[in-house]
Amino acid sequence: MKSDPPGSRPDPDRMLTPQEALAAILRHAEPLGGEQVELSRSLGRVLRQSVRSGRVLPPWDNSAMDGYAVRAAEVAVGLPLPVRGVIAAGHPATVELAPGATMRIMTGAPLPKGADAVIMREEAQEQGGEVRFTATASVGQHIRYAGEDIALGEEILRAGALLGPGEVGLLAALGRTLVEVYRQPRVAIVSTGDELVPADVQPGPGQIVNSNSHALSAQILEAGGVPIVLPIVRDDRALLRQTFVEALRADVMVSSGGVSVGEFDYVREVLAELGVVEEFARVAMKPGKPLTFSRAPNGNLCFGLPGNPASSMVSFELFVRPALRRLQGHGLAAVGRPLVPVQLATSVVPDRTRPHFARARVSRSPEPGAPLLAHVPEKQGSGMLRSMVGINALLHVPPGAASLPVGATLPATLLTVV
Repeated sequence: MKSDPPGSRPDPDRMLTPQEALAAILRHAEPLGGEQVELSRSLGRVLRQSVRSGRVLPPWDNSAMDGYAVRAAEVAVGLPLPVRGVIAAGHPATVELAPGATMRIMTGAPLPKGADAVIMREEAQEQGGEVRFTATASVGQHIRYAGEDIALGEEILRAGALLGPGEVGLLAALGRTLVEVYRQPRVAIVSTGDELVPADVQPGPGQIVNSNSHALSAQILEAGGVPIVLPIVRDDRALLRQTFVEALRADVMVSSGGVSVGEFDYVREVLAELGVVEEFARVAMKPGKPLTFSRAPNGNLCFGLPGNPASSMVSFELFVRPALRRLQGHGLAAVGRPLVPVQLATSVVPDRTRPHFARARVSRSPEPGAPLLAHVPEKQGSGMLRSMVGINALLHVPPGAASLPVGATLPATLLTVV
């Protein structure tokens, strides 16, 4: 387990700002080890080792056009040249281009020996085995030379690169069917509370459906992690201890509920008994004030999220998701989502003392240069799941006493591309 330098660890009893909380988390979120995956499963993963080319691309000089392979010096407008064959892609010419002649050639076909240019078909008129050109040619015209894209031994992708469709295609072209990437974190989800029942059970008096496990599982998948949903745990110390022992075997444990100051909120106490070191327990924000971050004896990360659904999901987005991305090898500058200025399309009432991460729907005006507009639903309660539906941003509303009017500009974290 990584030790803290003197004075670097926050006071666990002090309420941190959201910025301080995230910084404390990322200090302990080191990329995991690597694994080899098939290229077809590598999209969205992060390279753990740099890749050098064992081939050149293109592998040979080839035509960039459907047309005619020629010697540029022999071409004159209107001068007929005999056509001495056809070269198709995948079928190299077996003879050298004869002086004073041409060969019809297809896009991607290997250039015949002796040719130094290609004239495209649109600039040629062929008849009776001869062709006349309407334009001259220059050496190298419409030719893709061997190695002009990728040279032998060239570093084509650096460790830490995110594998998108282009990167996957390049690796395939170089014959890489296996790729070394950072491992996806296994994330154990623990939902606590006597009031919880599974989604397929009709709630009785005082009971509610455990939606958090499903929402968190979806968020973990979106972040690139592997969710492990454990059974609901009652507010019982022995049961919590038994479940936490299993959950702490995962790379990350995320619990929901039981981290506040209620009479039956045992999560923090039981984790402490298991040797889990608490880094902080409160964050000055709305929703999500009761949020804990701890480290297991083996260094694995533990998050205690609030039980209210919206609080749980917002807290995950702001703190757990960046940690999961960091564990997968993303650079510190790439673990978060874009932060952009938006203009209020509806007025917003701030919290008096804490920053409020208001759920919002941001849209782009069709007018060029117009600001992004944020529509903020009126119902923002921490227990309101509907406040998380149809949104694509978290609006950063500073604390204050006065309502923020339509037209005010605020920063917003974009959850999707706008």
